[in-house]
Amino acid sequence: MVDDTEVLVVGAGPAGLALACALRLHGIAAQVVDSASGPASTSRANILHARGVEVLDRLGALGDLPDRALSAVTITQYLDGRPAITIRFGDVGLGAARPALYISQADIEAELRRRLAELGAGVRWNTPLVELTQDADGVTALLGDERVPLRCRWLAGCDGSHSTVRKLAGIGFSGVRLTEGFLLADVHADWPVDRAGGHGWPHRDGPFFALPMREAGGADDLWRLMAYDPTGADGVPGDQEIVERFRRLVPERTGRADIRIKDAVWTSAFRVHRRLADTYRRGRIFLAGDAAHIHSPLGGQGMVTGMGDAENLAWKLALVAHGRAADALLDTYEAERRPLATEVLRQTSAATRLQVGDSPFMRFLRNRVLVPVANLPAVQRRAGQLASQLWVTYRRGPLGGGAGSRRRPRPGDRVPDLACLRPDGGATRLHAELGRRWVLLSPGGDTYAYADEARERLGDTVTALTRDSGTQRDVWLIRPDAHLAWRGRHAAARLGPWLDRVLRQEQTQS
Repeated sequence: MVDDTEVLVVGAGPAGLALACALRLHGIAAQVVDSASGPASTSRANILHARGVEVLDRLGALGDLPDRALSAVTITQYLDGRPAITIRFGDVGLGAARPALYISQADIEAELRRRLAELGAGVRWNTPLVELTQDADGVTALLGDERVPLRCRWLAGCDGSHSTVRKLAGIGFSGVRLTEGFLLADVHADWPVDRAGGHGWPHRDGPFFALPMREAGGADDLWRLMAYDPTGADGVPGDQEIVERFRRLVPERTGRADIRIKDAVWTSAFRVHRRLADTYRRGRIFLAGDAAHIHSPLGGQGMVTGMGDAENLAWKLALVAHGRAADALLDTYEAERRPLATEVLRQTSAATRLQVGDSPFMRFLRNRVLVPVANLPAVQRRAGQLASQLWVTYRRGPLGGGAGSRRRPRPGDRVPDLACLRPDGGATRLHAELGRRWVLLSPGGDTYAYADEARERLGDTVTALTRDSGTQRDVWLIRPDAHLAWRGRHAAARLGPWLDRVLRQEQTQS
Protein backbone atom coordinates (compact mmCIF):
# COMPACT_ATOMS: atom_id res chain seq x y z
CA MET A 1 0.00 0.00 0.00
CA VAL A 2 1.34 3.45 -0.98
CA ASP A 3 0.87 6.04 1.76
CA ASP A 4 -1.37 9.02 1.07
CA THR A 5 0.27 12.42 0.67
CA GLU A 6 -0.57 16.07 0.14
CA VAL A 7 1.09 16.33 -3.28
CA LEU A 8 1.96 13.47 -5.61
CA VAL A 9 4.69 14.43 -8.08
CA VAL A 10 4.78 12.20 -11.17
CA GLY A 11 8.21 12.31 -12.80
CA ALA A 12 11.70 12.42 -11.27
CA GLY A 13 13.35 14.79 -13.73
CA PRO A 14 14.63 18.26 -12.82
CA ALA A 15 11.17 19.84 -12.64
CA GLY A 16 9.63 17.08 -10.53
CA LEU A 17 12.56 16.83 -8.13
CA ALA A 18 12.79 20.61 -7.77
CA LEU A 19 9.06 20.77 -7.04
CA ALA A 20 9.28 18.02 -4.42
CA CYS A 21 12.27 19.69 -2.73
CA ALA A 22 10.52 23.07 -2.66
CA LEU A 23 7.33 21.56 -1.24
CA ARG A 24 9.25 19.76 1.49
CA LEU A 25 11.04 23.01 2.34
CA HIS A 26 7.63 24.62 2.82
CA GLY A 27 6.53 21.79 5.12
CA ILE A 28 4.29 20.03 2.58
CA ALA A 29 4.27 16.23 2.37
CA ALA A 30 5.21 15.25 -1.17
CA GLN A 31 5.97 11.93 -2.82
CA VAL A 32 7.69 11.38 -6.17
CA VAL A 33 6.97 8.42 -8.44
CA ASP A 34 8.53 7.53 -11.77
CA SER A 35 7.91 4.72 -14.24
CA ALA A 36 11.63 4.27 -14.94
CA SER A 37 13.59 1.50 -13.25
CA GLY A 38 16.06 3.98 -11.77
CA PRO A 39 17.88 7.27 -12.29
CA ALA A 40 18.99 8.17 -15.79
CA SER A 41 22.74 8.04 -16.35
CA THR A 42 22.76 9.83 -19.70
CA SER A 43 23.31 13.56 -19.83
CA ARG A 44 20.46 14.79 -22.08
CA ALA A 45 20.52 18.55 -21.28
CA ASN A 46 23.96 19.79 -20.34
CA ILE A 47 23.72 23.53 -19.73
CA LEU A 48 22.06 25.16 -16.73
CA HIS A 49 21.62 28.89 -17.15
CA ALA A 50 21.93 31.39 -14.32
CA ARG A 51 18.27 31.30 -13.30
CA GLY A 52 18.42 27.54 -12.84
CA VAL A 53 21.60 27.82 -10.79
CA GLU A 54 19.81 30.30 -8.53
CA VAL A 55 16.85 27.93 -8.10
CA LEU A 56 19.14 25.08 -7.03
CA ASP A 57 20.91 27.41 -4.61
CA ARG A 58 17.64 28.51 -3.00
CA LEU A 59 16.56 24.87 -2.67
CA GLY A 60 19.85 23.89 -1.02
CA ALA A 61 20.52 21.55 -3.96
CA LEU A 62 23.48 23.24 -5.61
CA GLY A 63 26.01 21.21 -3.64
CA ASP A 64 29.38 20.91 -5.34
CA LEU A 65 27.99 21.21 -8.88
CA PRO A 66 29.94 24.45 -9.55
CA ASP A 67 33.17 22.64 -8.64
CA ARG A 68 32.36 19.71 -10.95
CA ALA A 69 31.02 21.82 -13.82
CA LEU A 70 32.60 23.99 -16.44
CA SER A 71 31.40 27.59 -16.27
CA ALA A 72 29.30 28.28 -19.35
CA VAL A 73 31.01 31.57 -20.11
CA THR A 74 30.78 31.81 -23.90
CA ILE A 75 29.55 30.26 -27.10
CA THR A 76 31.39 31.13 -30.30
CA GLN A 77 29.90 30.93 -33.79
CA TYR A 78 32.25 30.47 -36.77
CA LEU A 79 31.96 31.57 -40.37
CA ASP A 80 34.44 30.44 -43.04
CA GLY A 81 36.49 28.75 -40.33
CA ARG A 82 37.00 31.93 -38.29
CA PRO A 83 35.30 33.08 -35.04
CA ALA A 84 32.51 35.48 -36.01
CA ILE A 85 30.26 35.88 -32.95
CA THR A 86 30.98 35.24 -29.28
CA ILE A 87 28.08 35.41 -26.82
CA ARG A 88 29.13 35.86 -23.19
CA PHE A 89 26.60 34.32 -20.79
CA GLY A 90 28.12 35.96 -17.72
CA ASP A 91 27.68 39.49 -19.05
CA VAL A 92 23.97 39.79 -18.33
CA GLY A 93 23.92 42.97 -16.24
CA LEU A 94 21.03 41.70 -14.08
CA GLY A 95 22.71 41.02 -10.77
CA ALA A 96 23.76 37.48 -11.58
CA ALA A 97 25.34 35.97 -8.49
CA ARG A 98 26.40 32.77 -10.25
CA PRO A 99 27.34 31.94 -13.85
CA ALA A 100 25.66 29.38 -16.03
CA LEU A 101 27.14 25.87 -15.84
CA TYR A 102 28.01 23.17 -18.34
CA ILE A 103 26.89 20.22 -16.25
CA SER A 104 25.11 16.96 -17.03
CA GLN A 105 21.40 16.78 -16.34
CA ALA A 106 22.10 13.45 -14.68
CA ASP A 107 24.40 15.21 -12.19
CA ILE A 108 21.77 17.87 -11.49
CA GLU A 109 19.13 15.23 -10.86
CA ALA A 110 21.49 13.35 -8.53
CA GLU A 111 22.04 16.52 -6.49
CA LEU A 112 18.30 17.14 -6.30
CA ARG A 113 17.73 13.54 -5.12
CA ARG A 114 20.41 14.04 -2.47
CA ARG A 115 18.64 17.17 -1.25
CA LEU A 116 15.24 15.47 -1.34
CA ALA A 117 16.62 12.66 0.84
CA GLU A 118 17.89 15.27 3.32
CA LEU A 119 14.35 16.61 3.44
CA GLY A 120 12.99 13.16 4.29
CA ALA A 121 11.67 11.93 0.95
CA GLY A 122 12.80 9.94 -2.07
CA VAL A 123 11.70 8.55 -5.43
CA ARG A 124 9.58 5.45 -5.94
CA TRP A 125 11.00 3.90 -9.13
CA ASN A 126 9.15 1.31 -11.25
CA THR A 127 5.92 3.06 -10.30
CA PRO A 128 3.99 4.22 -13.36
CA LEU A 129 0.78 6.18 -13.07
CA VAL A 130 -1.95 4.17 -14.82
CA GLU A 131 -5.15 5.97 -13.89
CA LEU A 132 -6.37 9.01 -11.99
CA THR A 133 -9.67 10.47 -10.89
CA GLN A 134 -10.32 13.70 -9.02
CA ASP A 135 -13.12 15.10 -6.94
CA ALA A 136 -13.70 18.24 -4.89
CA ASP A 137 -11.33 17.11 -2.13
CA GLY A 138 -8.43 15.51 -3.95
CA VAL A 139 -7.07 13.06 -6.52
CA THR A 140 -6.94 9.28 -6.46
CA ALA A 141 -4.02 7.87 -8.44
CA LEU A 142 -3.64 4.19 -9.36
CA LEU A 143 0.03 3.23 -9.48
CA GLY A 144 1.89 0.29 -11.02
CA ASP A 145 0.72 -2.97 -12.50
CA GLU A 146 -1.10 -3.77 -9.25
CA ARG A 147 -3.00 -0.44 -9.56
CA VAL A 148 -2.21 0.49 -5.98
CA PRO A 149 -4.33 3.50 -4.95
CA LEU A 150 -2.81 6.67 -3.54
CA ARG A 151 -4.90 9.58 -2.33
CA CYS A 152 -3.48 13.11 -2.57
CA ARG A 153 -4.81 16.65 -2.35
CA TRP A 154 -3.01 17.69 -5.56
CA LEU A 155 -1.12 15.92 -8.32
CA ALA A 156 1.67 17.45 -10.40
CA GLY A 157 2.59 16.02 -13.79
CA CYS A 158 6.32 16.51 -14.34
CA ASP A 159 6.61 13.42 -16.52
CA GLY A 160 8.00 14.85 -19.73
CA SER A 161 6.85 15.49 -23.25
CA HIS A 162 4.89 12.22 -23.45
CA SER A 163 3.21 12.98 -20.10
CA THR A 164 0.78 10.36 -18.86
CA VAL A 165 -0.67 12.91 -16.44
CA ARG A 166 -1.45 15.32 -19.26
CA LYS A 167 -3.14 12.59 -21.30
CA LEU A 168 -5.19 11.23 -18.38
CA ALA A 169 -6.26 14.75 -17.43
CA GLY A 170 -7.45 15.34 -21.00
CA ILE A 171 -5.23 18.38 -21.56
CA GLY A 172 -4.30 19.14 -25.16
CA PHE A 173 -0.70 19.68 -26.28
CA SER A 174 -0.88 21.92 -29.32
CA GLY A 175 2.07 22.56 -31.59
CA VAL A 176 4.09 21.61 -34.65
CA ARG A 177 7.29 19.88 -35.67
CA LEU A 178 10.03 22.44 -36.34
CA THR A 179 12.78 20.41 -38.01
CA GLU A 180 13.40 17.03 -39.55
CA GLY A 181 15.99 15.83 -37.08
CA PHE A 182 19.13 16.23 -35.00
CA LEU A 183 21.88 13.84 -33.98
CA LEU A 184 23.41 14.04 -30.52
CA ALA A 185 26.45 12.36 -28.99
CA ASP A 186 28.71 12.70 -25.96
CA VAL A 187 32.15 11.71 -27.19
CA HIS A 188 35.76 11.58 -26.10
CA ALA A 189 37.73 13.50 -28.71
CA ASP A 190 41.13 14.96 -29.42
CA TRP A 191 39.94 18.47 -30.15
CA PRO A 192 42.30 21.47 -30.01
CA VAL A 193 39.47 23.92 -29.32
CA ASP A 194 39.07 26.17 -26.27
CA ARG A 195 37.09 24.35 -23.54
CA ALA A 196 36.13 27.60 -21.80
CA GLY A 197 32.98 27.76 -23.90
CA GLY A 198 30.83 26.19 -26.58
CA HIS A 199 31.27 26.37 -30.34
CA GLY A 200 28.91 26.43 -33.31
CA TRP A 201 29.37 26.23 -37.07
CA PRO A 202 26.52 27.33 -39.39
CA HIS A 203 26.52 25.30 -42.62
CA ARG A 204 24.36 25.06 -45.73
CA ASP A 205 23.36 21.53 -44.68
CA GLY A 206 22.58 22.58 -41.10
CA PRO A 207 24.42 23.72 -37.96
CA PHE A 208 26.99 21.79 -35.96
CA PHE A 209 27.64 22.42 -32.24
CA ALA A 210 30.29 21.28 -29.77
CA LEU A 211 29.96 21.94 -26.02
CA PRO A 212 32.55 20.95 -23.42
CA MET A 213 31.59 18.54 -20.66
CA ARG A 214 33.36 17.33 -17.56
CA GLU A 215 33.48 13.66 -16.60
CA ALA A 216 34.17 12.63 -13.02
CA GLY A 217 37.55 10.92 -12.86
CA GLY A 218 37.95 11.07 -16.63
CA ALA A 219 40.25 12.84 -19.03
CA ASP A 220 39.43 16.42 -19.94
CA ASP A 221 38.28 15.47 -23.44
CA LEU A 222 34.51 14.94 -23.21
CA TRP A 223 32.36 16.90 -25.68
CA ARG A 224 28.65 17.13 -26.45
CA LEU A 225 28.15 17.16 -30.23
CA MET A 226 24.88 18.13 -31.87
CA ALA A 227 24.18 18.37 -35.60
CA TYR A 228 21.16 19.02 -37.75
CA ASP A 229 20.94 15.94 -39.96
CA PRO A 230 17.48 14.92 -41.19
CA THR A 231 18.72 11.86 -43.08
CA GLY A 232 20.86 10.66 -40.17
CA ALA A 233 17.87 10.80 -37.82
CA ASP A 234 15.70 8.58 -40.01
CA GLY A 235 14.58 5.42 -38.27
CA VAL A 236 16.39 4.56 -35.04
CA PRO A 237 20.14 4.72 -35.80
CA GLY A 238 22.44 2.77 -33.51
CA ASP A 239 25.31 4.17 -31.45
CA GLN A 240 28.02 3.19 -33.92
CA GLU A 241 26.05 4.54 -36.86
CA ILE A 242 25.69 7.91 -35.13
CA VAL A 243 29.39 8.03 -34.21
CA GLU A 244 30.42 7.27 -37.78
CA ARG A 245 28.04 9.92 -39.02
CA PHE A 246 29.64 12.47 -36.69
CA ARG A 247 33.12 11.48 -37.91
CA ARG A 248 31.99 12.46 -41.40
CA LEU A 249 30.15 15.59 -40.28
CA VAL A 250 33.01 17.11 -38.25
CA PRO A 251 35.25 18.00 -41.23
CA GLU A 252 32.26 18.75 -43.48
CA ARG A 253 30.61 21.22 -41.10
CA THR A 254 33.62 22.71 -39.27
CA GLY A 255 36.21 22.69 -42.04
CA ARG A 256 38.74 21.23 -39.60
CA ALA A 257 40.78 18.09 -40.11
CA ASP A 258 42.53 18.11 -36.70
CA ILE A 259 39.62 16.68 -34.69
CA ARG A 260 39.55 12.98 -33.84
CA ILE A 261 36.54 11.31 -32.21
CA LYS A 262 37.75 8.38 -30.12
CA ASP A 263 34.59 6.85 -28.67
CA ALA A 264 31.08 7.71 -27.55
CA VAL A 265 29.57 7.70 -24.07
CA TRP A 266 25.99 8.21 -25.26
CA THR A 267 24.15 8.93 -28.51
CA SER A 268 20.67 9.94 -29.52
CA ALA A 269 18.60 11.03 -32.51
CA PHE A 270 15.57 13.28 -32.15
CA ARG A 271 13.24 15.64 -33.94
CA VAL A 272 12.46 19.13 -32.67
CA HIS A 273 8.87 19.98 -31.78
CA ARG A 274 7.25 23.13 -30.46
CA ARG A 275 4.31 22.34 -28.19
CA LEU A 276 2.47 24.04 -25.34
CA ALA A 277 -0.18 22.57 -23.06
CA ASP A 278 -3.62 24.09 -23.54
CA THR A 279 -3.79 24.68 -19.79
CA TYR A 280 -1.40 24.15 -16.87
CA ARG A 281 -4.20 23.27 -14.49
CA ARG A 282 -7.22 21.05 -14.48
CA GLY A 283 -8.83 21.17 -11.07
CA ARG A 284 -6.32 19.64 -8.65
CA ILE A 285 -3.95 18.49 -11.39
CA PHE A 286 -1.01 20.65 -12.56
CA LEU A 287 1.62 20.36 -15.27
CA ALA A 288 5.22 21.55 -15.09
CA GLY A 289 8.38 21.23 -17.16
CA ASP A 290 8.33 19.31 -20.43
CA ALA A 291 4.85 18.01 -19.66
CA ALA A 292 3.67 21.60 -20.14
CA HIS A 293 6.03 22.86 -22.88
CA ILE A 294 8.64 21.50 -25.27
CA HIS A 295 10.79 23.41 -27.73
CA SER A 296 14.07 23.40 -29.57
CA PRO A 297 17.15 22.53 -27.49
CA LEU A 298 19.00 25.46 -29.10
CA GLY A 299 19.56 27.96 -26.30
CA GLY A 300 19.34 25.38 -23.52
CA GLN A 301 16.08 26.75 -22.10
CA GLY A 302 14.20 23.54 -21.27
CA MET A 303 15.66 22.62 -17.89
CA VAL A 304 15.75 26.16 -16.50
CA THR A 305 12.14 26.80 -17.56
CA GLY A 306 10.90 23.61 -15.89
CA MET A 307 12.71 24.35 -12.63
CA GLY A 308 11.20 27.85 -12.65
CA ASP A 309 7.75 26.28 -13.03
CA ALA A 310 8.42 24.13 -9.99
CA GLU A 311 9.58 26.94 -7.73
CA ASN A 312 6.62 29.13 -8.70
CA LEU A 313 4.04 26.41 -8.08
CA ALA A 314 5.51 25.20 -4.79
CA TRP A 315 5.06 28.29 -2.62
CA LYS A 316 1.52 28.79 -3.89
CA LEU A 317 0.53 25.20 -3.14
CA ALA A 318 2.09 25.60 0.31
CA LEU A 319 0.02 28.68 1.18
CA VAL A 320 -3.20 26.97 0.08
CA ALA A 321 -2.29 23.70 1.83
CA HIS A 322 -1.60 25.56 5.07
CA GLY A 323 -4.95 27.35 4.81
CA ARG A 324 -3.38 30.79 4.37
CA ALA A 325 -4.66 31.43 0.84
CA ALA A 326 -7.74 30.71 -1.22
CA ASP A 327 -7.64 28.09 -3.94
CA ALA A 328 -7.77 30.84 -6.57
CA LEU A 329 -4.12 31.69 -5.81
CA LEU A 330 -3.24 28.48 -7.68
CA ASP A 331 -4.64 29.98 -10.89
CA THR A 332 -1.80 32.50 -10.82
CA TYR A 333 0.68 29.67 -11.52
CA GLU A 334 -0.51 29.35 -15.11
CA ALA A 335 -1.09 33.09 -15.41
CA GLU A 336 2.56 33.75 -14.55
CA ARG A 337 4.36 30.81 -16.13
CA ARG A 338 2.50 30.09 -19.38
CA PRO A 339 3.28 33.49 -20.97
CA LEU A 340 6.96 32.87 -20.20
CA ALA A 341 6.83 29.46 -21.92
CA THR A 342 5.15 31.09 -24.91
CA GLU A 343 8.02 33.58 -25.16
CA VAL A 344 10.66 30.87 -24.77
CA LEU A 345 8.99 28.82 -27.52
CA ARG A 346 8.99 31.88 -29.78
CA GLN A 347 12.67 32.63 -29.16
CA THR A 348 13.93 29.07 -29.55
CA SER A 349 11.79 28.44 -32.64
CA ALA A 350 13.19 31.58 -34.28
CA ALA A 351 16.74 30.52 -33.40
CA THR A 352 16.17 27.05 -34.84
CA ARG A 353 14.75 28.35 -38.11
CA LEU A 354 17.64 30.78 -38.43
CA GLN A 355 20.20 28.02 -37.86
CA VAL A 356 18.70 25.40 -40.18
CA GLY A 357 17.35 27.66 -42.91
CA ASP A 358 19.16 27.11 -46.22
CA SER A 359 17.42 29.60 -48.49
CA PRO A 360 19.52 32.40 -50.04
CA PHE A 361 17.66 34.89 -47.88
CA MET A 362 18.38 32.97 -44.66
CA ARG A 363 22.07 32.64 -45.55
CA PHE A 364 22.23 36.37 -46.30
CA LEU A 365 20.45 37.17 -43.03
CA ARG A 366 22.81 34.92 -41.06
CA ASN A 367 26.08 35.95 -42.65
CA ARG A 368 25.61 39.58 -43.64
CA VAL A 369 23.13 40.92 -41.09
CA LEU A 370 23.29 38.78 -37.98
CA VAL A 371 27.08 38.66 -37.62
CA PRO A 372 27.71 42.44 -37.60
CA VAL A 373 24.71 43.12 -35.36
CA ALA A 374 25.48 40.29 -32.94
CA ASN A 375 28.94 41.69 -32.24
CA LEU A 376 27.55 44.98 -30.93
CA PRO A 377 28.08 45.16 -27.12
CA ALA A 378 24.42 45.94 -26.42
CA VAL A 379 23.28 42.96 -28.52
CA GLN A 380 25.82 40.73 -26.77
CA ARG A 381 24.45 41.71 -23.37
CA ARG A 382 20.88 41.19 -24.53
CA ALA A 383 21.67 37.71 -25.84
CA GLY A 384 23.23 36.78 -22.51
CA GLN A 385 20.23 38.16 -20.65
CA LEU A 386 17.76 36.18 -22.74
CA ALA A 387 19.61 32.92 -22.14
CA SER A 388 19.98 33.54 -18.40
CA GLN A 389 16.20 33.93 -17.71
CA LEU A 390 17.12 36.47 -15.04
CA TRP A 391 14.94 38.87 -17.01
CA VAL A 392 11.77 36.93 -16.17
CA THR A 393 9.12 39.18 -14.67
CA TYR A 394 5.53 38.67 -13.60
CA ARG A 395 4.70 42.38 -13.41
CA ARG A 396 1.86 42.01 -15.94
CA GLY A 397 0.40 39.00 -14.13
CA PRO A 398 -2.35 38.95 -11.51
CA LEU A 399 0.15 39.39 -8.64
CA GLY A 400 2.29 42.02 -10.37
CA GLY A 401 2.37 45.77 -10.30
CA GLY A 402 1.77 46.36 -14.00
CA ALA A 403 3.99 48.41 -16.25
CA GLY A 404 3.05 51.84 -14.90
CA SER A 405 5.27 52.10 -11.84
CA ARG A 406 8.48 54.08 -12.34
CA ARG A 407 10.28 52.62 -9.34
CA ARG A 408 12.26 49.47 -9.95
CA PRO A 409 12.13 46.67 -9.22
CA ARG A 410 8.41 46.64 -9.83
CA PRO A 411 6.16 44.08 -8.14
CA GLY A 412 6.61 40.89 -10.14
CA ASP A 413 10.26 41.57 -11.03
CA ARG A 414 13.15 39.36 -9.91
CA VAL A 415 15.17 40.89 -7.07
CA PRO A 416 18.96 40.38 -7.37
CA ASP A 417 20.96 38.61 -4.67
CA LEU A 418 21.55 41.69 -2.52
CA ALA A 419 23.86 42.04 0.48
CA CYS A 420 21.67 42.29 3.61
CA LEU A 421 21.85 42.38 7.39
CA ARG A 422 19.98 40.19 9.85
CA PRO A 423 18.30 41.74 12.92
CA ASP A 424 21.39 40.80 14.99
CA GLY A 425 23.64 42.72 12.59
CA GLY A 426 25.08 39.61 10.93
CA ALA A 427 25.77 39.77 7.20
CA THR A 428 23.79 37.60 4.78
CA ARG A 429 22.68 37.44 1.16
CA LEU A 430 19.06 37.87 0.13
CA HIS A 431 18.78 34.62 -1.85
CA ALA A 432 20.31 32.65 1.01
CA GLU A 433 17.26 33.58 3.10
CA LEU A 434 14.69 32.67 0.43
CA GLY A 435 13.63 29.24 -0.82
CA ARG A 436 11.54 28.26 2.17
CA ARG A 437 10.94 31.80 3.41
CA TRP A 438 9.63 35.22 2.46
CA VAL A 439 11.82 38.24 3.14
CA LEU A 440 10.69 41.67 4.31
CA LEU A 441 13.50 43.99 3.28
CA SER A 442 13.82 47.49 4.68
CA PRO A 443 16.28 50.33 4.11
CA GLY A 444 16.82 50.21 7.85
CA GLY A 445 15.24 50.04 11.24
CA ASP A 446 11.49 50.26 10.87
CA THR A 447 10.53 46.87 9.45
CA TYR A 448 9.00 45.16 12.44
CA ALA A 449 5.44 46.51 12.25
CA TYR A 450 5.34 45.30 8.68
CA ALA A 451 6.81 41.96 9.75
CA ASP A 452 3.93 41.46 12.19
CA GLU A 453 1.40 42.11 9.42
CA ALA A 454 3.16 39.71 7.09
CA ARG A 455 3.54 36.93 9.67
CA GLU A 456 -0.10 37.20 10.68
CA ARG A 457 -1.02 36.23 7.12
CA LEU A 458 1.93 34.17 5.88
CA GLY A 459 2.99 32.45 9.09
CA ASP A 460 6.42 32.37 10.70
CA THR A 461 8.13 31.95 7.32
CA VAL A 462 8.83 35.70 7.07
CA THR A 463 12.38 36.97 7.73
CA ALA A 464 12.99 40.67 8.37
CA LEU A 465 16.25 41.99 6.87
CA THR A 466 17.74 45.38 6.18
CA ARG A 467 19.82 46.54 3.23
CA ASP A 468 23.55 46.63 3.78
CA SER A 469 23.82 49.48 1.27
CA GLY A 470 22.01 50.99 -1.68
CA THR A 471 19.33 53.51 -2.51
CA GLN A 472 16.24 51.60 -1.34
CA ARG A 473 13.78 53.97 0.38
CA ASP A 474 10.75 51.78 0.98
CA VAL A 475 9.91 48.33 2.34
CA TRP A 476 9.91 45.32 0.01
CA LEU A 477 8.18 41.97 0.49
CA ILE A 478 10.04 39.34 -1.55
CA ARG A 479 8.54 35.99 -2.50
CA PRO A 480 10.34 32.68 -1.88
CA ASP A 481 11.17 32.54 -5.61
CA ALA A 482 13.02 35.91 -5.41
CA HIS A 483 10.33 38.00 -7.11
CA LEU A 484 9.11 41.23 -5.55
CA ALA A 485 5.62 40.79 -4.15
CA TRP A 486 4.96 44.29 -2.73
CA ARG A 487 6.67 47.56 -2.01
CA GLY A 488 5.46 50.56 -0.06
CA ARG A 489 6.55 53.71 1.70
CA HIS A 490 6.13 53.76 5.46
CA ALA A 491 3.40 56.40 5.42
CA ALA A 492 1.91 55.67 2.02
CA ALA A 493 0.75 52.03 2.04
CA ARG A 494 -0.07 49.16 4.32
CA LEU A 495 1.06 45.64 3.61
CA GLY A 496 -1.73 43.80 5.43
CA PRO A 497 -4.66 44.87 3.20
CA TRP A 498 -2.62 44.05 0.08
CA LEU A 499 -1.92 40.53 1.35
CA ASP A 500 -5.58 40.10 2.24
CA ARG A 501 -6.58 40.95 -1.33
CA VAL A 502 -4.00 38.61 -2.87
CA LEU A 503 -4.46 35.65 -0.55
CA ARG A 504 -8.20 35.81 0.03
CA GLN A 505 -9.48 36.62 -3.45
CA GLU A 506 -12.67 34.89 -4.57
CA GLN A 507 -12.15 31.38 -5.85
CA THR A 508 -12.29 31.16 -9.67
CA GLN A 509 -11.53 27.48 -10.33
CA SER A 510 -12.28 24.32 -8.40
